[in-house]
Amino acid sequence: MALETGTQYPKDSMQLKEQVVLEKKGDFWNRVNLGTLIVEHIAVLFAPFYFTWNAFWVAMILYLVTLNLGFSLKLTKPLEYLFAYIGLHCAQGDPMFWVTNHRYHHQFTDSVRDPHSPIEGFWFSHIGWALHNNYLREKVGKSNNVMDLKKQSYYWFLRRTDLLHLVGLALLLYVCGGLPHLIWGMGVRIVAVHHSTFIVNSLCHTWGTRPWNTGDLSKNNWVVGLLGFGEGWHNNHHAFQFSARVGLEWWQLDIPWYIIKLLEHLGLATDVKVPTEIQKLKLSVKVRNASTQHEE
Repeated sequence: MALETGTQYPKDSMQLKEQVVLEKKGDFWNRVNLGTLIVEHIAVLFAPFYFTWNAFWVAMILYLVTLNLGFSLKLTKPLEYLFAYIGLHCAQGDPMFWVTNHRYHHQFTDSVRDPHSPIEGFWFSHIGWALHNNYLREKVGKSNNVMDLKKQSYYWFLRRTDLLHLVGLALLLYVCGGLPHLIWGMGVRIVAVHHSTFIVNSLCHTWGTRPWNTGDLSKNNWVVGLLGFGEGWHNNHHAFQFSARVGLEWWQLDIPWYIIKLLEHLGLATDVKVPTEIQKLKLSVKVRNASTQHEE
């Protein structure tokens, strides 16, 4: 009996095949992430032997640009795409990858479905989660919370060519400045970027202050606030996720906010939101404690 063309697999068989493909992709990215971490930290060991002031400033400028311009808000489309491309050079995956993880982190903060919570250990929340793609998929499911990005071909392009852009930057640095620029501009810079952002997941859910009643473990940590140019005010961020400003006090350094205000002034950023005083009062720990004491 001849087989008919277009034979349909049973649903369970199709699901099994899809699962195998996803697991293979997860294993591939686990190896890529582990390899990247090993290579960049080896580069740090060699960095003192290849130090030049030019290489140092190249690393510093790239660090400041990639760490502070990889944010998202309502921007003109060309500027949105430019900032997404800059964020790609933080070497933390493509925009769809880090946006889906960030959204799931806020949706399931410090629960068993949080992609990177210290409830599974400090090491896991800091860097271990990046080496367990299949486990993350089991925790949160498919990346169906970034449909807005999946509708745009530009983000699919970045997903499929992620590594090529990093290799391209590495080659450019090598051509322009040899090994010193390559080691400092890629190795040292990416290590600094990685730990400055990873430490928000780990340290800022472990140690610090909690001025806002967010119902999770998020905390403000002034050391991370300085290292991450504002990312350390994490309890602020969880309290007011919609806010473009993270450093809510005048003394809380927040470099991205200063850039956003400049873009808003130039008419390149719109719908820039910050919490109102009423919203702050509703979540303030001090106000809630004072109210409780008064009732007693």
